[in-house]
Amino acid sequence: MTTPDPVPLADVDLADIDRFLTGEQWAQFDTLRREAPVHWNPEAAPNHGFWSITRYADIWAVDRDSETFTSSKFVNIEEVEDELQEIRRSLLETDGPRHASLRALMQREFSPRALRGYEGFLRELTKQTVDKALEHGEFDFVSEVSADFPIQVLARMLDVPASDTGQLIAWGDEFVGNTDPDMTKFRADLPDSDQYKHLPFRSPTVLDVWDYGDALKAERKGKDGTDLISILANRMPSDGIPVSDNDFHQYFTLLVIAGNETTRHTISHSMLALIDNPDQLRTLQERPELIPAAVEEMLRWASPVYYFRRTATRDVEMHGQTIREGDKVVMWFASGNRDEAVFEDPYRFDVTRTNVDHMTFGKGSPHLCLGSNLARMEIQLMFQELLPRIKTIERAGDVQRLRSNFANGIKKLPVRVVPA
Repeated sequence: MTTPDPVPLADVDLADIDRFLTGEQWAQFDTLRREAPVHWNPEAAPNHGFWSITRYADIWAVDRDSETFTSSKFVNIEEVEDELQEIRRSLLETDGPRHASLRALMQREFSPRALRGYEGFLRELTKQTVDKALEHGEFDFVSEVSADFPIQVLARMLDVPASDTGQLIAWGDEFVGNTDPDMTKFRADLPDSDQYKHLPFRSPTVLDVWDYGDALKAERKGKDGTDLISILANRMPSDGIPVSDNDFHQYFTLLVIAGNETTRHTISHSMLALIDNPDQLRTLQERPELIPAAVEEMLRWASPVYYFRRTATRDVEMHGQTIREGDKVVMWFASGNRDEAVFEDPYRFDVTRTNVDHMTFGKGSPHLCLGSNLARMEIQLMFQELLPRIKTIERAGDVQRLRSNFANGIKKLPVRVVPA
């Protein structure tokens, strides 16, 4: 990827999802960082528009100030009606003590210390995924490697059969790809989805996910299992407020998505970057000790989640603009990861880059990604196992990207590999 051609400020529209398919988002981010770091983006009715925050320092300031910029009014650009917010509220849309209490239910299970217990299993699983993929000279890297590996890890942590992983992948694809016609029958950006506006992602499929989760919960309730479902079913939050059925549904859905999609897309983008920059591939093959640090550059480069939204709780001034109470404020993390004020030559993929303080998992917020330690471990193990096994790798067809301005995803990455 080279520095994109400039886009005039008057042409910037980050609500136009189709422009994310063509790569125009990066040029738009560049324009906004340079000319309008706090920029009002109109939207079609019934939505009301949003402020785009695109500079690294400003994103950091918004993300850590949860009193001024709340998550409780929802974190996607979609505007959820007041009367539907409680039934759609997840951990992501919860602030304050309740958020801390619900988050703490799982925090220990995702700590570096706890995850070390999974390392042997993860290495063996990585090897199995790579072995299976390299049996073919040509294959889709996404389906055979990127999607397969993280979902197998999630299945282990949920203690569900490996045979269920295909269904878990399909569910996650539909929810994250809810504006992509290849992924869902009811696109969230079209009026047809209004009939499902009371459901997360405006998707009726979420009811199937909840039924699946409820069955797991019922069989583990009152038992002493240590898997994530057993914890949700049996552990009391520290604030003494039990996990309600709706809390369980929303938490389980979040695990299905977050446990698969972001790691998957980071692995895909990173492999594509290594294919397109063979000197960087050779560097990691010749100096595998660089891989742990290179994971941070991979996360910066991939930026698998473009944004999260907040809502202003009071009037506030930023860069000469007045953000009014109730306005939507969108933190474009992907733009922050390309901010030339922080990252020298940001459109260069450089596995030797040091001190890569990216914002892929958030920045300074209580909502910092709960699974960030697991994601780092998965990405590191994948490239430690895969790269020594590759003599050559090249594109074997067109890359298909997800139609979304929320998830920076790759649907298909055909590759041709000669094993080492």
